[in-house]
Amino acid sequence: MTESLKCISPVDGSVFAERRLMLLDEAVDAVALARAAQPAWAARRIAERAEIVRKAVALIGEANDEIVPELAWQMGRPVRYGGEFGGFQERALYMADIAEAALADIEIEQTATFARYVRRLPQGLVLVVAPWNYPYMTAINTVAPALIAGNAVMLKHASQTPLVGERIVNALREAGVPDDIVRNVFLGHDTTSKLIAAGAFDFVNFTGSVGGGKAIERAAAGTFTGLGLELGGKDPGYVMEDADLEVAADGLMDGAMFNSGQCCCGIERIYVADSVYEPFVDRCVEIVSKAKLGNPLHPETTMGPMAQTRFADLVRAQTEEAVAAGATPLIDRALFPNDDGAYLMPQILVDVDHSMRVMREESFGPVVGIMRVRDDADAIEKMNDSEFGLTASLWTRDAARAARVGDGIETGTVFMNRCDYLDPALCWTGCKNTGRGVGLSVLGYHALTRPKSYHLKKG
Repeated sequence: MTESLKCISPVDGSVFAERRLMLLDEAVDAVALARAAQPAWAARRIAERAEIVRKAVALIGEANDEIVPELAWQMGRPVRYGGEFGGFQERALYMADIAEAALADIEIEQTATFARYVRRLPQGLVLVVAPWNYPYMTAINTVAPALIAGNAVMLKHASQTPLVGERIVNALREAGVPDDIVRNVFLGHDTTSKLIAAGAFDFVNFTGSVGGGKAIERAAAGTFTGLGLELGGKDPGYVMEDADLEVAADGLMDGAMFNSGQCCCGIERIYVADSVYEPFVDRCVEIVSKAKLGNPLHPETTMGPMAQTRFADLVRAQTEEAVAAGATPLIDRALFPNDDGAYLMPQILVDVDHSMRVMREESFGPVVGIMRVRDDADAIEKMNDSEFGLTASLWTRDAARAARVGDGIETGTVFMNRCDYLDPALCWTGCKNTGRGVGLSVLGYHALTRPKSYHLKKG
């Protein structure tokens, strides 16, 4: 019997979409077609490839009114936020704008005697395994620069958001990318692993869980396939005594609760200077208590369901364990009578410590723990007490101090007076169990190409 994947909508538990999984021999044929077509695509001018990507971005924008409710049905984000097109467009267009400079030859010598330079060539065939939580923005991070750099691309989207991969690939094809160069694929885990183990791809970019990243690494072992792995985080915020508390509370609560906390760079733990702890916490409680949990298709809803009930149940378990161990919940459950199944109320916990799972393991949900700290050294020690290292958010009026503190944090990105944002001009990267590799910026092009050196002696 042919296997399929089903998108179970968190809105009401119904089957929103179902797609047949590709058989292994079908996937092998698709790989062969992509490899055969890729040299002709790479031979086109960079500017031509970039312009095609720009046209595809515009086509996605034209469909945004359809996409927004479609996303709500697939993964639960409220329609009031208007989808992801702003970030999707910003990232893709930035990578298109810098492409020619980023991919230009690195010239060492051009004289009557020698021509010496380094040229960047496309990897070949790139597999992009994209997640459901920000399905358009995370996919385009790699899809756009990979195509612009001259690669062929296969996009395997999460089973929770199957329509996203279809829309992105259809737009790219309508804009002018040849069918065999970009393909949306529905693959089971076993088929994906077999393809990677067989060396089907020259580069694999995966965004997802630590367990998923380890599975990709195991499959790629011995193939020397390039890997980019972004595997989540437990991102900290640090509020210093000179911070604007109103701005800090607003920013950090948005970073913790937006998208029902389902963001790899969302804020999951906060450390606050002792002298401003109480007023900061009070303001956070005031903000979060006003959240409107409900059907994401209703315009008044500010917090929709989590993508799956099992995700919500994990956060509930972490919270209950913390409370049993002495943590104090500050958000009144009576404000959220509809907390059930995938619909999970937001929560702020105090009296927490790092022995609790909620302060140690990725929650990926609308819960945040807040702790007092004595000084910068104490805050740095606590922020580094984590297996993850994606971003850290520092709140102070002193940029020099933020830079000093940032230098001591084991993380991929340091923010000051903001959080939960991806700047396409800066490389997106992490350390420790957050994974390895880079995305976006000039360095993103370096990951999706390989260097080739030319040493030409004339005459």
